[in-house]
Amino acid sequence: MDQIEIFKALSNKTRLQILNWLKEPELHFPDHKASCGESDGGVCVGHIQKKAGLTQSTISEYLAVLQRAGLVTANRVGQWTYYKRNEEAFAALSNLVASEL
Repeated sequence: MDQIEIFKALSNKTRLQILNWLKEPELHFPDHKASCGESDGGVCVGHIQKKAGLTQSTISEYLAVLQRAGLVTANRVGQWTYYKRNEEAFAALSNLVASEL
């Protein structure tokens, strides 16, 4: 776990919002399964972009930062890429904060 990359990823309000939304995708993206197809629990970029109200390129960059930090995982199925939180990374981050910070 690269602590610097994680804390950099968490230093942006929109990226924090994305992580919060992905914590409960059914609540924040109720129609994501119907319009994006089979997602294995992930949410496609288009839904995240629409909710955030930013350009797709900006959201894609934010998701790439979160993915590099290990906070989200991406699964590509056909034309869609689905993102979901990496809950193991959040458990490790919680342990890090509790034990070292």
